[in-house]
Amino acid sequence: MSEPNKILEYDVLVVGGGIAGSESALNLANLGYKVLIVEKDLSIGGKMILLSKVFPTLDCAACITTPKVSEIARHPDITVFTGAETTKISKIEERKFEALVVQQPRYVDVDACTGCQLCEEACPVSVTDEYQYGLVGRKAVYIPFSIASPRAAAVDIENCTLCGACERACPPNCIDFTQTEKEYLIKVKSVVVATGFTLFDPLKIPRYGYDKFKNVITSMQMERQLAPTRPYNTILRPGDGKMPDNIAYVLCTGSRDKSVGNPICSQICCMYSIKQAQLLMGALPMADVTVYYLHIRAFGKGFNEFYAQAQDMGVEFMKGKVGKITEKENGNLILRYEDIEAGKVKEAEHDMVVLSVGVLPNLGISDVFDNKRLELDPFNFINQSDILASPAKTSIEGVFVAGTATGPMDIPDSILSGGAASAETTSYLRRSQL
Repeated sequence: MSEPNKILEYDVLVVGGGIAGSESALNLANLGYKVLIVEKDLSIGGKMILLSKVFPTLDCAACITTPKVSEIARHPDITVFTGAETTKISKIEERKFEALVVQQPRYVDVDACTGCQLCEEACPVSVTDEYQYGLVGRKAVYIPFSIASPRAAAVDIENCTLCGACERACPPNCIDFTQTEKEYLIKVKSVVVATGFTLFDPLKIPRYGYDKFKNVITSMQMERQLAPTRPYNTILRPGDGKMPDNIAYVLCTGSRDKSVGNPICSQICCMYSIKQAQLLMGALPMADVTVYYLHIRAFGKGFNEFYAQAQDMGVEFMKGKVGKITEKENGNLILRYEDIEAGKVKEAEHDMVVLSVGVLPNLGISDVFDNKRLELDPFNFINQSDILASPAKTSIEGVFVAGTATGPMDIPDSILSGGAASAETTSYLRRSQL
C-alpha cells in the first residue's frame, strides 16, 4: 500500500457512527476533545436511524437519532469520515495511538451537493436498495435515505455505466469521477470501539424458506415497512403486493441455537417483535398477528407491561418451536410447529411470515490492532475486562468499547454504554495531565 496521503491528529478516534459511537463522540466533544468518527456506511446513525419506533415507549426512533446526528454534523470539534474503514491501529505508547484509515471515493463533492436528487431521476440504472433491505430498488447514483447525514448523493461505481446522465443533470456540477481512494494516518490519544452488530443471516436456516418464498421476510424488512421513511405507503407482502391479513412471527431465528453457531439470547428480539406486532395492529386493524416463541424475555423496565398490552390488543402468543415453513400456490405459508403446551405437532397457515433474526458481532475489529491483542469473549464480542466496575474497559489500556460491540443490548443500554465509554476515555486522558 502507498504512503498515507495525510497525517491528521485528534484526541479520540471513535470507530463506528451508530447511536453508541455518536453518544461517546458528542460527550467527548462537549468536553473540548477533538474527535474523529470513522463510519463504514455512507451515513452516520447506525441501525437506529432506520427504525420505526423504540420499545416500550413507542417513541419515534428517528426523532431521537436525528438531533444527535445533526449536532454531530455541526459540532466544531467532531470530524466525520463516512464510507471509511480503520484498517490498522497501533499503540505506540500510553496515550499515543496511530491508525490507518482508508476512505472510499463517493464520486460526489459532498460540500457542493444540495441533495436535489435530479441525478437519481436521470440515472438509467436500477439496483436493489440495501438501505430498504431489498424491498425496493434504487438508482446507481443515490442518496442513501431521506434523513441520511450527510444528505448527499453517492455513486455506486460497481453498477454505474458511466453514461454521464447524472453529470449532465446535476445543477452544481458536483459529480466527480476523478475521485480516488484516500488514505490517512491518524494520530490519537485514545480509541473508542463502537462497531455495533450485524443481523443473523436466515439463509443459514433453509427450512424457513427465506429468499425462496417471497412472503418470508426478516424483522428488519418489516421494520422498514413500519418506519416513516418506508418504501411503501402501507404494509405489503412482497410476493404479490397484497396487504397481509394473517402475519406470523418466528422468534429466536438464529438465537439460542447452537446448530447455527449462536447459542446466546439476543435480548432484543422478543421486544422488537412485540413492538412490531403492536404497530401492525394499528396499521392493519383487521389483521391477525401470531407470535411463535420459546420464552418471552421481557426483563427490562416496562417490558412486561408492554407484553401484556400486546396481548390485550389481540396479538396471539403461541408457545411453540417452528420446524419448517412451506409455501402454497397462492403464496400463503404453512408453518409446521410443535405446540409445547399441548405436546402436539400442528400446522397453521399465514399469508406472511416475519423471521425475528438475532444479533451477531461485527467481526474483524480485533484484527485491526497489530501490536496489541484486543480480546474477544467466547461469542466473538469484545471482552469487557472489568464488566462490573468499568464496563467500557478492554484488554488494551486506552481502548474503550461502547454499545453492542460488547454484546446484545437495547437502545437505552447502548446509549448508557456510549456514555460510560466517554467517561472512561475522559478519565484516561485526564490522568496524563496530573
